Amino acid sequence: MNRRKFLTLLGSAGVVSALGNAATPSTAQASHVFPYYPESYGVLHDTTRCVGCRRCEEACNKVNALPAPDKPFDDLSVCNTKRRTSATQWTVVNKYEMNGKAVYRKLQCFHCQDPACASACFAKCFQKQPDGSVTYNGSQCVGCRYCMIACPFYAPGFEYNEAWDPLVKKCTFCKPRLDKGELPGCVEACPMEALTFGRRTDLIKVARARIADNPDKYLDYIYGEHDAGGTAWMVLAPANPKGPKIPPENPVLAGPELKQLGLDTHLGNQPMGELTYGALGAVPMIVAFWPVLFGGAYGMTKRREAMHKQAQEQTKREAREDVQAAVDAAVRKIQETEGEGAADRARKAMAEALKARESAGKHGEGA
Repeated sequence: MNRRKFLTLLGSAGVVSALGNAATPSTAQASHVFPYYPESYGVLHDTTRCVGCRRCEEACNKVNALPAPDKPFDDLSVCNTKRRTSATQWTVVNKYEMNGKAVYRKLQCFHCQDPACASACFAKCFQKQPDGSVTYNGSQCVGCRYCMIACPFYAPGFEYNEAWDPLVKKCTFCKPRLDKGELPGCVEACPMEALTFGRRTDLIKVARARIADNPDKYLDYIYGEHDAGGTAWMVLAPANPKGPKIPPENPVLAGPELKQLGLDTHLGNQPMGELTYGALGAVPMIVAFWPVLFGGAYGMTKRREAMHKQAQEQTKREAREDVQAAVDAAVRKIQETEGEGAADRARKAMAEALKARESAGKHGEGA
């Protein structure tokens, strides 16, 4: 089977699987929606308090032993560039112009309630944990990077410069620190209290209280409360004093304001897992064919190697036979003209020369 036929078969299987999922929505939904943990943690990022000091970046770098950035953390000019997270930068702070004023927003993995990365990963490297974190175990990662394609926030990064064992990297919610009862590094380092850590349900109440107490300061919308099915990291945005009042939980009306902060309001409230799971209906077939395809390729390669080695041995045998025939002919000629003693000396000298040449050839192959 060539690649084109295989991809055609793969596409057909995907269509059949998608139709099957559409025919039995309750079964499909039950098989991929992750459990929701009401006691899980989260972080509320209040952009009205953030000053772009990059202390959160520095703390993330230190806690996770990441390589030093190209520019030091006290260089705030980097915030002017719209940066994305990467395998070596798990959180970044960007500067935005919102309603004519500078506003800073921290970017990292949102740790979705129903993570698309976990739904897309057929190797089950990503898991949603009861504490709210979305963790990654790279021990069985095959490097397909479906997680990077599925993530609506473009959070995961890949170690492209790692030749032997490249992995996917992203914010871990500082899970090792959570397990010890400590705050995430970025939250602990924030000098402006722009990051509030707590139970997700409590953070929503905190956000609602801030909006109610300061209606002219905050946009009446909590980004991440419902977006993409809900996220552990949520964002409060400043209000536009000259703009219309935004009804709560209406991303369409809040869209123009949130777009200025680089927040996508077209994700809807449907869990991302429901959108990515159906597209992976053909994955079981890939997993089934994977050993067959690569096993066959491995067998063909080994067969070619064996045939090549056999041809080399045949060539060597023929060469040795030709050389031996030439030696025998030369010895007979010497014997006829100079006698048996000269022939013996010539035969011995040729044997030593051939032995030395063969030994030199073996050393050359080893080198």
